[in-house]
Amino acid sequence: MLLVNGERVNIRATATPEGEIFGAHLRKLREDRNLSQSQLAEGARSSKPFISNLERGLTTPSLGMILRLAEALACRPSELIKVFDRGPQLSPKSRKD
Repeated sequence: MLLVNGERVNIRATATPEGEIFGAHLRKLREDRNLSQSQLAEGARSSKPFISNLERGLTTPSLGMILRLAEALACRPSELIKVFDRGPQLSPKSRKD
């Protein structure tokens, strides 16, 4: 909720293609390690809503967050972003509903 000229306005985040690709990849890495969003959030010193927003593509991580996610997932930071290398990529539509 945001106040604009004294009126409340609902602001909805919109997923970006890059965010959806990263989010699908992050979800796969998390699920492969049998971690919940809460467990990943705790390990990355973040919050469950933020991890949820990442996985839904509504936000993209900073470099610092990529480093903390890699630590929490016990992987290299490059593993998190390799999905953007040229070649076959995860499609946002490949996410589980």
